[in-house]
Amino acid sequence: MKGTNIIGYRAGEGVIYEISAVSKLVFFLIVSVAAMVTYDTRLILAIAVFSLSLFKWSGIRIKDVSFVFIVTTIFAIMNALMVYLFAPQYGVELYGAETILWSGIGAYTLTSQELFYLLNLLLKYFCTIPLAVIFLMTTHPSQFASSLNQLGISYKVAYSVSLTMRYIPDIQEEFYTIRMSQEARGVELSQKGKLLDRIKGNLSLVIPLIFSSLQRIDTISTAMELRRFGKNKKRTWYTYQALGKRDYIVLLIAVSILLLTVALFVINGGRFYNPWKL
Repeated sequence: MKGTNIIGYRAGEGVIYEISAVSKLVFFLIVSVAAMVTYDTRLILAIAVFSLSLFKWSGIRIKDVSFVFIVTTIFAIMNALMVYLFAPQYGVELYGAETILWSGIGAYTLTSQELFYLLNLLLKYFCTIPLAVIFLMTTHPSQFASSLNQLGISYKVAYSVSLTMRYIPDIQEEFYTIRMSQEARGVELSQKGKLLDRIKGNLSLVIPLIFSSLQRIDTISTAMELRRFGKNKKRTWYTYQALGKRDYIVLLIAVSILLLTVALFVINGGRFYNPWKL
């Protein structure tokens, strides 16, 4: 739909598009787990830079996913504020040092240790969100389903995952369609309206969106039953991609990052990198 930013697969060209869906999924999961588990700022920063570089390399336009990054940024800032609000001295307790930058009220002082800990939290978002966007927008759902089946996962489960990935852009498009029909009836949902009115107006779209989604699900399930889906134990796939040299390189990079994470655990004596401990 013109003028809307739909988050989902878009055909494109490049190395990332040619990599197997399974390789991209395994890479995303391993790197995300490594980034979430470790608190070594050096590793998190390196993964964040690497993820952002991959996003730039993928050729995905920023304006197409601007909403995701805006929401993620707002959520990350709110998360950091909540952490500071409920545990303003957690960084001091964690790193065993206290360098006061600003004396606040009571326990609410600003220290280098707390800022360092909050920086780690913020960097984690830049490690995972770009990779998730790359996976969603460069992976064809059918190819992903066939790749999962190739790994030994039941084709019923693989096809369910494929339908889910297809449904993400569909539900977004349906939301924009309902929203435009409401605006045509005089309901102000654009930026010209008041914030509270816009929130109420968008919440009112949930009910028709749910009924539309249920109708779509019923149509798909009926069509699958008529075609006797699930009768056979195995099935063939129209889109099938075997693992190639590039896929093994991607998997090797993912495993290397995981091994580096484990090595830093041993070197640091835990999950956290403490620059104040010499």
